[in-house]
Amino acid sequence: MFRTDEFAYFAYGSNMSVRRLVARVPSARVVVTGFVSGCRLVFDKVSKDGSGKCDCESTGVAGDRVYGVIFGVVLHERVVLDRFEGTGAGYEPKTVKVDTIAGALDALTYVATNKRFGLMPYHWYKQHVLIGAREADLPADYIRAIEAVASADDPEYARAEKEASMYV
Repeated sequence: MFRTDEFAYFAYGSNMSVRRLVARVPSARVVVTGFVSGCRLVFDKVSKDGSGKCDCESTGVAGDRVYGVIFGVVLHERVVLDRFEGTGAGYEPKTVKVDTIAGALDALTYVATNKRFGLMPYHWYKQHVLIGAREADLPADYIRAIEAVASADDPEYARAEKEASMYV
């Protein structure tokens, strides 16, 4: 399932989008989808741009689930992923147990440390999350819940255009 030079990375936000993640860490390859129990997906991680980004928030409720994609990523790209994820500046790496059709797997993910209730993602960020969720064929009700999340225009038009352009 994983090569000896890879680690398992669980993406549950914008990095579920294969194009977005491969643009950041070119070695990333989809291995399997799955979910983390006892957590819920929220968009309350404070971003540098002031918008809300995803968090896999622990609830302790067994029925809560955060779905996502496990990627194999070569070991030497971990430092690149840490930088993109803002390790030490809003996200921290964490090992989580992911339930998959292949059984439970341990994988690295990133959880938010700088959170604020009421944040909204920008439209382009929510689009990355939705594209990744659809590519991964996540459950329809989970995708509908993401679609229902309120989002906002990015005041930096050029950034919004750049982010959207990777899908055309």
